Amino acid sequence: MSNLLFLPIVVPLLSGALCLAFWRSERWQKRITLAGTLIYALVSVNLLQRTLEEGYLVLQMGQWPAPFGISLVSDVLSAIMIVLTGVVSVAGTLYSMASVPNRHIHFGYFPLLHFLLVGVSGAFLTGDIFNLFVWFEVMLLSSFGLLTLGGERAQMEGAIKYVTINLFSSAIFLTAIGLLYGMAGSLNMADLATKLAEADNAGLVNILALLFMASFGIKAGVFPLFFWLPASYHTPLVAVSAVFAGLLTKVGVYALYRVFSLLFISDTDFTHTLLLWIGVLTMVTGVFGAAAQFEFRRILSFHIISQIGYMILGLALFTPLALVGGVFYIMHHILVKTNLFLVSGLTYRLLGTHELQKMGGVYRHRPWLAVGFLVSAMSLAGLPPLSGFFAKFVVIQAGVEASSWWATGFALLVGLLTLYSMIKIWAEVFWKAPEAAAGPLLTEKPLTFWMTLPVILLALMTVSIGIWGEPLLQIARLSAEQLLNPAGYIEAVLGVRS
Repeated sequence: MSNLLFLPIVVPLLSGALCLAFWRSERWQKRITLAGTLIYALVSVNLLQRTLEEGYLVLQMGQWPAPFGISLVSDVLSAIMIVLTGVVSVAGTLYSMASVPNRHIHFGYFPLLHFLLVGVSGAFLTGDIFNLFVWFEVMLLSSFGLLTLGGERAQMEGAIKYVTINLFSSAIFLTAIGLLYGMAGSLNMADLATKLAEADNAGLVNILALLFMASFGIKAGVFPLFFWLPASYHTPLVAVSAVFAGLLTKVGVYALYRVFSLLFISDTDFTHTLLLWIGVLTMVTGVFGAAAQFEFRRILSFHIISQIGYMILGLALFTPLALVGGVFYIMHHILVKTNLFLVSGLTYRLLGTHELQKMGGVYRHRPWLAVGFLVSAMSLAGLPPLSGFFAKFVVIQAGVEASSWWATGFALLVGLLTLYSMIKIWAEVFWKAPEAAAGPLLTEKPLTFWMTLPVILLALMTVSIGIWGEPLLQIARLSAEQLLNPAGYIEAVLGVRS
């Protein structure tokens, strides 16, 4: 069943190629994209099921044995991320069916979306550190294309900042790979894990860890490397913002989880203490940035940063419970943040603005939309019985058990400030009377079935995870066990015990 590993890469690649073949037909591009993302979602669920049954799935490309060939590897964390990618891709596609202008489709919106999924999937499944760099670049090129579609001034400014900083991240990444290869003579991550554990030069290993931390930290949007994110994520089409918010920074978070649980674990007092500071500062700066904003998508962009801090906190504490919390937090956050951006798109369609002062009255005219926002917003803030409560609770409980009192205190404070930001949006956009808005009153633009369906589905998933979340917590526990015991990963890839 290891051939399953190829499908999450091949399905969007073929879908993108078919969209290019039907370049002149917008209708067929939509049909191909919907079919392709649904097939991807089914493949991803099957991949997770097989991974849970077998523990690890490994495919050696070209039948070259590791570490000489290129390995595709699925452990529980990889499979989880592939499933979440499938959910976000379906939600983004459904919303795009009715919201993406024809001129954007004409300039390659759907092929770029598929090629973005190719890069994301490759990054989650690769067992080779250089190929991780390659998949990052595929993802970067596709995301740059999606950012600039439309050619508006704000988009171009955001895209320039996005690409410049991410190219700088790529340069650091490539430098680190070169130094790593010169030191260990390998690029296979399982092989590197064994060789770095036996390395004599601990100082050089720590320098390499810092380089990877900086590179992946930029892509994840952690402190102090996050400033490109709120400058760019609010500028493209809402469907693009939603997919970016759900997936792109999580690829950086995933890479941090991978290398700091597999490669750089010999001096956790240094690496993970630094990650702990980074996680707390990311939470605090992100939430204060959100509190200072009065534009819907910019608030949500800053909250991406603050919530990533919780994920990094789970990795930094590096205990079984902390990793369970971190993985579960990733699962919860991808769904919630994607939905919040989609809700912002629906309110924009109704009111014609993202500025909070110019909005109001949505609750009176679209109560179901207000409920959809409230579910996701309160989950983001961590209120029971929604998914965010249990994600925050596990991370905070892990902080208490690790006696990391100051980090736990900041995590609780950030949760309160997150609640403040969400209440601010609720009060201005949904609860405020339309007459009190500084801008135009609510319009009667229709919200089509394709636009509203993903919002409803994601809100229902958020509620379901909160009420019946034990199976997902069990999956997160399996993932944490594998991360804390890299010997299983090494044996699956190399066929030898570490």
